[in-house]
Amino acid sequence: MKHSPDIFPDDMAALKALLLTEREKNKQLMAQNQYLLEQFRLAQHKRFGQSSEAHEEQLDLFNEAEQIADEGIEPEKESISYTRNKPKRKPLPQDLPREVIIHDIADEEKVCDCCGGELHRMGEDKSEQLEFIPASIKVIEHVRPKYSCRTCEKKETQVSIKQAAVPVSPIPKSMATPSLLSQVITSKYQYSLPLYRQELLFVQHGVELNRKTLSEWMLKCAELFKPIIERWHELMLQQPVIQADETTLNVISEDKVKCYMWLYCTGSDSPQDNGIPNMVLFDYQASRRGQCAVDFLQDFKGYLQADGYAGYEQTQAKLVGCWAHARRKFIEAEKVQGKNKTGKANWAISHIKKLYRIETQIKALSSDEKLNQRQEKALPLLNQFKTWLDKSALQVPPKSAIGKAIAYSLNQWPKLIRYTEDGQLNIDNNRAERAIKPLVIGRKNWLFANTARGAQASATLYSLIETAKANGLIPFDYLNYLLTELPRATTNIEALMPWNFNNR
Repeated sequence: MKHSPDIFPDDMAALKALLLTEREKNKQLMAQNQYLLEQFRLAQHKRFGQSSEAHEEQLDLFNEAEQIADEGIEPEKESISYTRNKPKRKPLPQDLPREVIIHDIADEEKVCDCCGGELHRMGEDKSEQLEFIPASIKVIEHVRPKYSCRTCEKKETQVSIKQAAVPVSPIPKSMATPSLLSQVITSKYQYSLPLYRQELLFVQHGVELNRKTLSEWMLKCAELFKPIIERWHELMLQQPVIQADETTLNVISEDKVKCYMWLYCTGSDSPQDNGIPNMVLFDYQASRRGQCAVDFLQDFKGYLQADGYAGYEQTQAKLVGCWAHARRKFIEAEKVQGKNKTGKANWAISHIKKLYRIETQIKALSSDEKLNQRQEKALPLLNQFKTWLDKSALQVPPKSAIGKAIAYSLNQWPKLIRYTEDGQLNIDNNRAERAIKPLVIGRKNWLFANTARGAQASATLYSLIETAKANGLIPFDYLNYLLTELPRATTNIEALMPWNFNNR
């Protein structure tokens, strides 16, 4: 197709300006097209692709060629043979109740078919089956005899009546025992079973417990647990490191479309004797304003590890970044660059793996030893990564997936390298993300909270469940213990801490 000659200016300067303008427009259109293509590929992956990042965290499985070369190790040639092991069923626990059933032949069959001689027992074969006995429910009837004086009765004077005191109960004048309340709490907040489904389960046992009653029990239990939560809050603010995260929560009675459940935790996912107690605290708030974190953390000046949310900047804490979030940005960039293609995202992910590999190697070391290893091994890698980020930021479109990943890392850089300042810090915030995950899973089942009071109760009960799990306790047992001890006026709050549970 030929262009009409009158659309081009005769002046060479004007023609050059026109060409430059058209070239810039074409560049913008190409960038916009690339951006839309990346968004389409990312949406496809989110819908149809693998959502788990577990393969990224199996860091001990990586053995990159460049690492071997850097360390001067000569790879050996060896033949590898693979044998397929048949799966073996684990034996059932020996402490379970057992019923032994002997399947024997009749006495008249215990003779030899050839010579008629008596057969002797040469051995036996055993097999195990697991029998499930549905939960049993029983009624505990409390009888309190009354006593009075017959002599006083005849004198028609005021008669004194003696009677045993009413047994303490988690919820006065309620039929709920500590074990029943523990069962309802763990069913919803540990196993994500909504109250309306629990109502149906009780009906199967011939007991009518409507969800309104169950809901009131949860609110009253949360109020009973308040001293425990307040003590944990005090202890948490005394720790050197706190990790935080937040997620949305729908509350019907609130005017806002989105409310938030904030999470704060210390320690680790499992019991360990490092002087830092394992605690998980959920805090319901009607917004995501940074003031929510300020109110919870008060004048905390230790390390606060979180994602890149700007609201945490308002606190007095020293913020620590999360390499899992930084890596996730590059993983998204890798997904949108197309199949069988490699680019800058691949290099970044490979480099971050080296940082994680160091953390795997020093996992069992003390805090001081971790700090030394990070200073020696991680800092050179971080400096190399920063140089690459600065250079790459000038080479990629800022609105592209890889451009956003690079910008995120550069913006967060002072926080991302802070984990090398203290051996008590983690390379990422996965501890908090794992702690908040049960709420996210449960939210898919119960969907929303009716009132702010109910959301606050959920925050309390989730805190108890997750803290019990972090301390290696069975949540049902710990809750049952608290519900039994808390109603007593002489209860020592320190004795009820989860790290003292096994010493009671």
